[in-house]
Amino acid sequence: MSHLMNTYARLPVAFSHGEGSWITDTEGRVYLDALSGIAVSTLGHNHPALVAAIAAQAGRLLHTSNLYAMPQQELLADKLAALAGMDEVFFCNSGCEANEAAIKLSRFYGHTKGIDKPAIIVMEKAFHGRTMATLSATGNRKAQAGFEPLVSGFVRVPYNDLDAVRTIAKNDKTIVAVLLEIVQGEGGVNIADVEYQRGLHRLCDQMGWLFVCDEVQCGMGRTGTWFGFQHAGIRPDVVTLAKGLGGGVPVGACLAAGKAAGLFKPGNHGSTFGGNQLATTAALTTIEVIEKDRLIASAVSVGRLIREGLSQALNGTSGIVDIRGQGLMIGIELDRPCGDLVRRGLEAGVLINVTADKVIRLLPPLTFSADEGKELVVRLSGLIREFLAA
Repeated sequence: MSHLMNTYARLPVAFSHGEGSWITDTEGRVYLDALSGIAVSTLGHNHPALVAAIAAQAGRLLHTSNLYAMPQQELLADKLAALAGMDEVFFCNSGCEANEAAIKLSRFYGHTKGIDKPAIIVMEKAFHGRTMATLSATGNRKAQAGFEPLVSGFVRVPYNDLDAVRTIAKNDKTIVAVLLEIVQGEGGVNIADVEYQRGLHRLCDQMGWLFVCDEVQCGMGRTGTWFGFQHAGIRPDVVTLAKGLGGGVPVGACLAAGKAAGLFKPGNHGSTFGGNQLATTAALTTIEVIEKDRLIASAVSVGRLIREGLSQALNGTSGIVDIRGQGLMIGIELDRPCGDLVRRGLEAGVLINVTADKVIRLLPPLTFSADEGKELVVRLSGLIREFLAA
């Protein structure tokens, strides 16, 4: 009997090692990894540059805490600020921590404006984490059930509905921010329309609200730009990152700019492990490889190849609702629950995920090659046709 707390419905497989986009289980069976640890293993498995950088840093220092200066942390903050067009960065360990920081920052901002009970607009089907505040911001009743009372101060609207936000702007004077996933990953790979993003950005500026973009899953080159909001040519006030930032090493970040910058002072927020030497070295190396190997351009071309390949292979197949995505963040929506495809994928030697009950989610590493994209199309289209025909 395992002493692990029963918080995951784990699949009956354990992995021993990997190489690039391929991963091997403890029985020696090899799988094509189209999930990359849920958008975490940006450079695939066992990337030589990342392995070497982590090993070298581990031989010097792992951690000293934020009581002291850390040159790698400052370098990473400078790099992220330059890539995102932001002003300052707070480091933490995960996506929910980054979103917690953004929520706290938004509330703090509201209090500076004299709003005693500041509220944040959030979206239906959103997923921002499992801490109490981020769970409350999340638009998934199943995830929230049993954890009441939830944290107050969130006002929910439909995704991609600007008029709903405008209506609240007319009637609710406690709003201080809008929290938006540019691409809803857990919600079913739903993409915020470019004009919707621009409209929200304009409205936030007009109302004096913070525009907060949750890029935990879609950031770091996954959608074909460094950050998803860059497709719309805007700059948010706050951006949150994690998952792919460290290439597999836990690290998160909350970036601020404009009216959100300069708010936090010593004592307002903190993290014991956040941005330590190992994590920031991993993130700096991940960014360096993405730039050197032009992996963002590759994400665009390989992502298009996969989407077009699946569209062709599944053309005319009854049960396909939509094939959508940006870069290497792809969703295939079916007309029925399809969770069993994850197990079938294992049997066929491919790692995939199903979210929102009916959406097959693909999050390959940014190092995924065109040939691997073609192999994924062949394996997955066959699985889907067989499943829908049953």
